[in-house]
Amino acid sequence: MPLSRALRPDLAFYGVSAAFALATAFASEFYGYRVWGNSASVGYLAALALTLWIALTGGAGRGLRSRWAPAVVAWVPATLVPIGVLVVKRSPAFVWGQWPWAFPAQPEVWVIERSARALFADGTPYLDLDTLNRAPHPDDYTPYGPSMTVFGMPRALFGDHPLTDARIAFLVVTLAAFALAWRVLGRPGVPVGAAQLLLVSPLTALTLAVAGDDVAVVALIVLGGALAYRAHPGWAGLLCAVLITMKLTALPAAAVLAVGVAAHRGGRGLAAFLGWLAGGAAAIVLPVLLVDPTSFVEHVVKFPVGLGRAGSPASSPLPGHLIAATGPVGHVLALVLLVAAAVAVTAWLLLRPPRTAADAMLRTAAGLGAAILLAPATRWGYLVYPVVLLGAVVAFAAAGDPEDRARPGSAEPDSAPTAPIPPR
Repeated sequence: MPLSRALRPDLAFYGVSAAFALATAFASEFYGYRVWGNSASVGYLAALALTLWIALTGGAGRGLRSRWAPAVVAWVPATLVPIGVLVVKRSPAFVWGQWPWAFPAQPEVWVIERSARALFADGTPYLDLDTLNRAPHPDDYTPYGPSMTVFGMPRALFGDHPLTDARIAFLVVTLAAFALAWRVLGRPGVPVGAAQLLLVSPLTALTLAVAGDDVAVVALIVLGGALAYRAHPGWAGLLCAVLITMKLTALPAAAVLAVGVAAHRGGRGLAAFLGWLAGGAAAIVLPVLLVDPTSFVEHVVKFPVGLGRAGSPASSPLPGHLIAATGPVGHVLALVLLVAAAVAVTAWLLLRPPRTAADAMLRTAAGLGAAILLAPATRWGYLVYPVVLLGAVVAFAAAGDPEDRARPGSAEPDSAPTAPIPPR
């Protein structure tokens, strides 16, 4: 019996995902990655088997025969189970160091939790490196904005417990952001392919299990896209203020949404977006910046771009890093390619502004994807950004344009903020 054409992409997705999980389980040096691989491989193989059974016995239907059934079968062992195992196995007495085979979480989890404790103790999440009396190490840095400390606050406030692990907060915010975006869109039907990219893919599931911060950021970017086109742009601007002050990776997304709001809502919409963005960012950053501006710049600006007192460990073998590793000429060539890609994406953005949320997510995915692939220092895990954003493209396109789409200069919905905060 020939396989159903509609199920062939699902078979390929779960097959590739299972292969990735098995390779991770056997080959990764990181303990958390291996725990994820062991659990996720079971989920993806079970989803593959269920999809094959559906394909060979009459095609997709309802209940257990639905295409959603394998997605759920894969997601639980690939996401919920490894998170549960790793947060329980994480010992409060664990000492971070050069032992990746013992890491129950990636260092960013500990760094974010440490930043929250520092914020409560010192008024800033950024360590003054001059107080170390030794050469700084990459793990001494907090390369995030002040908003990221929120995810470490449960552990800072309530102590060491599996439920106060920052990954639990990242998972909750991720699911809440997707749910709220779905609600803002009008509760449309979500294609299974979109859900696979948004939540079930190995990049999303693995990142949530061992770290979580990047998935939470990209989930909030998706919510920002929904707010920019389906709600008052001021809400999108305020969310972008939070995003940028979480991680500077969100800057390209904010730029795309600003252009999209201008094309979709006109000058008034853009003014509201920028006003709330500027006001929100100032309110978040200034209190921390005034406490210790030198440490803020060192941690948040210099270190991520390779100008800090310690080098960034980001060195995954992606094209930009491989080209740069050939020598000075290769480094220059990688930068030239990166600039060329940035110019191309910017031209695409300005010449054909995104008039729908799907358009905005596609341009953001292209920009971030090009930057991740071509940057001299990068991590393969950052590819979760374009993967999730492409899932949002599929979901937003399926939802369609709202019937009451606002025209440039028209009145905004009653749910708008009372007034934009003027930039200062």
